[in-house]
Amino acid sequence: MLKRAVWQGLAAGLVGAAVMTAAEKVEQRVTGRPDSYVPAQVLARLTGLPEGPGEQPRWQNLAMHYGQGALVGVLRSVMAQAGLRGSWASGMFTAVRLTSDQILENATGVGAPPLTWPRAELAIDMVHKAIYGFATGAVADVLAARDGAGPGQRHAALRPGRHSDVGPLPRAAVRRG
Repeated sequence: MLKRAVWQGLAAGLVGAAVMTAAEKVEQRVTGRPDSYVPAQVLARLTGLPEGPGEQPRWQNLAMHYGQGALVGVLRSVMAQAGLRGSWASGMFTAVRLTSDQILENATGVGAPPLTWPRAELAIDMVHKAIYGFATGAVADVLAARDGAGPGQRHAALRPGRHSDVGPLPRAAVRRG
């Protein structure tokens, strides 16, 4: 399950990052908001690359943007392989994507906590991360579905919901996937 989740998650995360990037470009044309170089600045801090004020090299922005999207996509694929699929799972995953950004931005000193942001900027960021989360989730779910139901789905098939009289799946049934 985990081996499949890695390649499927990398692919799903790359697609999600591409869809988010396309949405950002449309939004920027409508709102006039300039490009953000925060991803490039985070990458420079993480790797020791030279930093400069303002505009950063485009390749650094793209490397961080797509690299982070691909890596975080692996977690969404693990969710899908486990049986956490659909819009509910994509909503949970969107919070993970927002959190991963904030950890990296705040730990490197490049960003500030979202509560300090202008509300319009915060709303735009949340919309873009939701687009990433749901696009990544759609791809991860389709790829995981080709492998059949996940352990959580097989457990729910016994009796939907959480009930004290429905024990865990046998270990062999979990490893099946």
